[in-house]
Amino acid sequence: MSGPKRPGGDALAHLDPDGSAAMVDVTAKEPTARLAVARGVLRCSPDAYRLLAEGGNPKGDVEQVARVAGIMAGKRAGELIPLCHVLPAASVTVEIEPDAALPGLRATATAKIAGRTGVEMEALTAVAVALLTAYDMLKAVDRGMTIESIRLVEKSGGRSGVWRRS
Repeated sequence: MSGPKRPGGDALAHLDPDGSAAMVDVTAKEPTARLAVARGVLRCSPDAYRLLAEGGNPKGDVEQVARVAGIMAGKRAGELIPLCHVLPAASVTVEIEPDAALPGLRATATAKIAGRTGVEMEALTAVAVALLTAYDMLKAVDRGMTIESIRLVEKSGGRSGVWRRS
């Protein structure tokens, strides 16, 4: 059996020839500088936004705790996601920006490494956990919050080069 194929005809990398799940072997690839940037949004009520923007949340500083949680999660993406490589992340940064127009916050994560495989999952995991942490810290005020639009916005390095969301 040749296994499932991508639209261009190449075999899917996470499937072996029998179609079973398999981790991609990257040992033959040359290490290159790799970067990935992901973003996401948390929308909340005006009351929850006020706690976020002005402080006074009984659980602590939402921005700081969400930032640290995102960084920690980005470093552990390979432990959380099946078949994702465990990478020694050289850098994971998370920016949290309150946005009154939402109301809510925007999170941006950047992951960098010199390695054999990309860091998209690390950046996406960092954003997701940062937003989940903010939700957890604000849920006593607003259980109707939504986490939206978690997406990769840029990646570079490796065989596929640079990609940016248009």
